[in-house]
Amino acid sequence: MALLFDLDGTLTDPFEGITKCIQHSLTTLGRPSPPRESLRWCIGPPLKSSLARLLASDDDRLAEEAVAAYRERFGVVGLYENDVYPDIPDMLDGLKKMGHTLFVATSKPTVYAERIIDHFGLRPYFSRIYGSELDGTHVDKTTLIAYLLQREVMDSSETLMIGDRRHDIIGAKANNIDGIGVLWGYGTREELEDAGACACIAQPLELVVALRGKTAGTLQPVPDTHACKY
Repeated sequence: MALLFDLDGTLTDPFEGITKCIQHSLTTLGRPSPPRESLRWCIGPPLKSSLARLLASDDDRLAEEAVAAYRERFGVVGLYENDVYPDIPDMLDGLKKMGHTLFVATSKPTVYAERIIDHFGLRPYFSRIYGSELDGTHVDKTTLIAYLLQREVMDSSETLMIGDRRHDIIGAKANNIDGIGVLWGYGTREELEDAGACACIAQPLELVVALRGKTAGTLQPVPDTHACKY
């Protein structure tokens, strides 16, 4: 099967870098900066929409200025203020050895996603990294996944999306792909299930157990998950 992995909140924990860069962005624009812990909801959704919400403004130009200020810090420091979740390398290694083809599918700009994947030594596990463009193209998971499927000439019935937020699951379902929610990131079980996740897993290595010896059409969820359509 082809396995599409979200990045933030699924492979790595970017809390420190993202929240500090959001604070930098708001301060640069002369706006009050909320405590970092209150910004957890910003991890996962497209950055521009989160900044617009924090600015309480529908002024697109202001949101673009906020994104530019964010990237001033993120591109130099913030992307490295990040940690790989425990057991992620072992999970990826196990899945690849089982014959699955792995991709990154993230709303984060590809230029940053590739640097993060390389920084943490995860590149050997992935066939390709798909992200958005700096101009916002493919920032929506639905269009990103559609683009990925087209470029890779994939069969949606032989593909799974794995992510921690509803955007991952919604984007998968819009492309007739099942989505598996992970519970170590920033989305809740309720959020993921409401979005239509076919399964939720609590630990990375549970995914290896769930997919061992399986192909699309035979996948069964690990305990305490919902059944996939397979």
